Amino acid sequence: MPFLTALLLAAAQLPNPDGGPMQPGALPARWITGGPRCMETPDWQVHEFNEDFYILRESGCTHYEKPFLYLIFGKDRALLQDTGAGKADTKSIVDNVISKWLRRKGRESIPLVVVHSHAHGDHTSGDTQFRNQSGVELAPATVEGQSKVFGISRWPEAQGQIDLGDRVIDAIAIPGHDAAAVALYDRRTGVLLSGDNLYPGRLYVRDWGVFAASVARLVQFTRSRPVTHILGTHIEQKNQAYRDYPVGSLYQPQEHVLELGRAHLLELQDAMQKHPNPQRLAYRDFTIWPMNAEVSKEMGRVQKETEAQQRARQWDQEK
Repeated sequence: MPFLTALLLAAAQLPNPDGGPMQPGALPARWITGGPRCMETPDWQVHEFNEDFYILRESGCTHYEKPFLYLIFGKDRALLQDTGAGKADTKSIVDNVISKWLRRKGRESIPLVVVHSHAHGDHTSGDTQFRNQSGVELAPATVEGQSKVFGISRWPEAQGQIDLGDRVIDAIAIPGHDAAAVALYDRRTGVLLSGDNLYPGRLYVRDWGVFAASVARLVQFTRSRPVTHILGTHIEQKNQAYRDYPVGSLYQPQEHVLELGRAHLLELQDAMQKHPNPQRLAYRDFTIWPMNAEVSKEMGRVQKETEAQQRARQWDQEK
């Protein structure tokens, strides 16, 4: 790593507003969700953040979770975070992006490593499509699998990393939403991928104390690194403060932008510190939801009702 780049990465504060060593990227003003007409809505939206970093969003017409996947290219291999929800044909869309990238770069092939933000089904349902495939390494969405692929020697305290070839991705264990949750930091762009632990919407906390410790770990990690964007795996919030879409929503025409900043991470840490006991806390851009059997049951009911109502009119929804 060049000395200047190493020096800048040693502190979060850059000396000038020139982007420092960060590669720039662009995000859309809005994303395709699940409508207004599912006949016209693509199963996947592919967005080029920059020529080596791609964001894939699954359509709500395919699955109400509408997760975001991330495909990052290095010199020696590419990394895909998550494989989608439901019965989506994830591999075909990933293969198509890789094929176009190879043509753009004048290359014939590149190995792919498939990792996970965490183990929940809306992020691992496409795993079987990548298993036992030539040129593909699929890491299990378990604590052991995450520790091995990222070289995390002591879970969850120690940090890990994966080198894609002149592109190092740092890995920070962040259990609390799920035992195997991992955040990824791309040194080249300054993007922090926060999984389900921080995004615009409902942050489901299954272990309050462990989640709080994970938030503190992320805050500590980002204290010495520039963060351009925090990108999670869902959008559930509306573009109106303190308003969200109910679970099960396919179509979100007025949804929040995907990107958050480090200030949101600090806000989340402040909330966890001020409230040592589990309670629901609504903030402008996200809500903290402690989970238990009763809450899960109620959310399951809301999800079924909401999805059923929207499925009934998914071919012609109001704009």
